Amino acid sequence: MDSLTLGPWGQFALLAVAIVAGALIAQRLLRPVVLRLAAFSPILLAMAQRCDRPTQLLLPVVALQLALQGLPANLPGLVELEHLNGILTIAAVTWLATAAIRGVANGVLLLHPSEVVDNLAARRVQTQTRVLSRIASGTVLIAGLAFALMTFPRARQIGASLLASAGVAWLIAGIAARSVFSNLLAGLQIALAQPIRIDDVLIVEGEWGRVEEITATYVVLKVWDERRLIVPLGWFIDHPFQNWTRRSAEILGTVFLWVDYTLPVDALRHEAQRLCEASPNWDRRVCAVQVTDASDRAMQVRILVSSAASGPNFDLRCELREGLIAFVQREFPLALPQLRGRVEQTAHGTVPNGSLTTRPLDA
Repeated sequence: MDSLTLGPWGQFALLAVAIVAGALIAQRLLRPVVLRLAAFSPILLAMAQRCDRPTQLLLPVVALQLALQGLPANLPGLVELEHLNGILTIAAVTWLATAAIRGVANGVLLLHPSEVVDNLAARRVQTQTRVLSRIASGTVLIAGLAFALMTFPRARQIGASLLASAGVAWLIAGIAARSVFSNLLAGLQIALAQPIRIDDVLIVEGEWGRVEEITATYVVLKVWDERRLIVPLGWFIDHPFQNWTRRSAEILGTVFLWVDYTLPVDALRHEAQRLCEASPNWDRRVCAVQVTDASDRAMQVRILVSSAASGPNFDLRCELREGLIAFVQREFPLALPQLRGRVEQTAHGTVPNGSLTTRPLDA
């Protein structure tokens, strides 16, 4: 008797509460099973964990949508309720798809950590995953919003009229958003061609820094002095730049010294070799000492050394510069750059007042 007095909506309200409770209970019961089945794969496990909360919304709204089909078609308010529940279903599906994309991306990142010695392949995969996941998430969000708007009849009519009569407006909007679309296309090109990757060492506009983040529209470059350089993605397609870690992080560095001609180069070469072997920043590939230039006063010595990365190479060059200068000061103090002159006597063949006069050799 009580069920008869509730009416169609009252009965449906009780049924809806039971359906929502049953869907949530089923989700709670199935969650450990799904996580256990997905535990063998980091990608599936990350995706299952990300999809947990969206599933809590999707299952009840889908169950309600099925339950609404059993109500009389002429029931007042049924159309509005179905419309609202349909929008919630679209929102839940969009949330679930976005969470699944991010879960897959997180799983791929876990499989390719960058905290290893040779992280070239890992950085390539991480860059592709981050950029493509952001683009895919943005596409899903736009599609979900479009499907939600299409459920409104007036919105469909307005959209159709705009597409039919506002071609010029769309053209102007496309021209105005040219930079946005160019950055999006540049992001796709960077994700596929890989001219830059996460943690790459770049020289951009004379600034040395590492790629800290790649978004859908710009790149964040962490400069050596903790500044952040924000560069649009399209800039990397239109301008040349240096990538010091394109194929590997190994790099060569130079140290230049100006010394006197009396300095024995072999002694300097042996000291440079000793300093390199004593430094943990040397990768034992290259340590060469050569005279690369000579002027009327001194000769230029170049020390070419190698390291596994640019940071250790900078430290190694500083160590060599300091050590070799100290070596020359200690062992060959007269070999430091100096100005030579010629001593001349007076015209009478004597030195007046016991002093000597000097003038440069080129005088």
